[in-house]
Amino acid sequence: MSASAGVSVSVSVNGTVAAGWESVREEFAAFAAAEPHSPEAQLVVHHHGRRVVDLAGGDTAADTLTGVFSITKGAAHLVLALLVQDGVLELDRPVSAYWPEFTGDGKELLTVRELVSHRSGLINVDEGFSYEEIADDSLIAARLAGQKPFWEPGKAYGYHAFVIGALTGEVVRRATGKSLQEVYEERIRAPYGLDLYMGLPAGAADRWKPVLEMRPTPEQLSAQAAADGPALSELLPVAFNAHREPPMDLVAYANHPKVRSQGPASAGGIGTARGVAGMYAAAISELDGRAPLLKPETAAEFARLHTPGPDRVTQEADHFGLGFEQQPAVGPEAFGHSGASGGQAFADPVTGIAYAYTRRRFAFPGGTAAENARLTAAVLKVARAL
Repeated sequence: MSASAGVSVSVSVNGTVAAGWESVREEFAAFAAAEPHSPEAQLVVHHHGRRVVDLAGGDTAADTLTGVFSITKGAAHLVLALLVQDGVLELDRPVSAYWPEFTGDGKELLTVRELVSHRSGLINVDEGFSYEEIADDSLIAARLAGQKPFWEPGKAYGYHAFVIGALTGEVVRRATGKSLQEVYEERIRAPYGLDLYMGLPAGAADRWKPVLEMRPTPEQLSAQAAADGPALSELLPVAFNAHREPPMDLVAYANHPKVRSQGPASAGGIGTARGVAGMYAAAISELDGRAPLLKPETAAEFARLHTPGPDRVTQEADHFGLGFEQQPAVGPEAFGHSGASGGQAFADPVTGIAYAYTRRRFAFPGGTAAENARLTAAVLKVARAL
């Protein structure tokens, strides 16, 4: 019987774990072996700045670069946290104080805090964006400045899936004279040599591999069709740029050459789990002889719940801190962001954990892959015991 009929395939697991962390490797190998197709995944964990888990499965090596989708938002909002910490940006100042063209339909009253917590209502433009357009954060920002919001700014929140990095990035550009991507490169990526890029450089292009489509089994499709899930929000296709014709395909987006080269800050990052985990480790721990990027009070403010109640796009409850997604399975002090192909990443100041899981092959049916729950539990069990 073929793998597509529901039989698992043999997936090689490569890499190392530190003494005491063997159970995490066992969990990673177990779910990879149970998948009907190789997830092409990477898992890296730091504990108080020390890398203790470094695993990869399938034909994906530890240094294979691929699209990480909205895990990129973690990098974007770490930039914002640094600028707030430095006093360059003020969370409770109106966006229009930095960006005068951001006005009309109540936009001029929106604060930076509200913008970053997905409250602007500017989840897309009416006509949507082409692949070339949605790779260009400056173009997105200019178009959204004239767009009528999909709800009254500041009065509700909803996931700005492909535009939040452009909106906050324009505030960064007006306040610093540099793009968010440039600040990220100077303040975060280059100093630590992180394999997480907003704009893939030519020197790293030979390590890039494309995101792969999901390949659900007939059994998975039947189970999904029989499930009585919640009705989808009418705003979901708008936020995911699927209301245009033809609808945007997420795999094609991640693999598009313009997205790879320009690195849109919402979902266009290219990286490895090593790069992502290193970024979160640098945020909360001493790393490479450097003090943590974030002061404890800054990390706490950006992790704190800012969006009680339902998300108008995804219908998730209590979804965001300041840009970062809440991490209920970890704790209220943790902050991070998932990625559409199934990845997840976070920092937890309480346990000192920086966790990054990336997938090249889309998980079924999309969104944060189910195995993250088991992997996170295994990681936290060891960390708490230590």
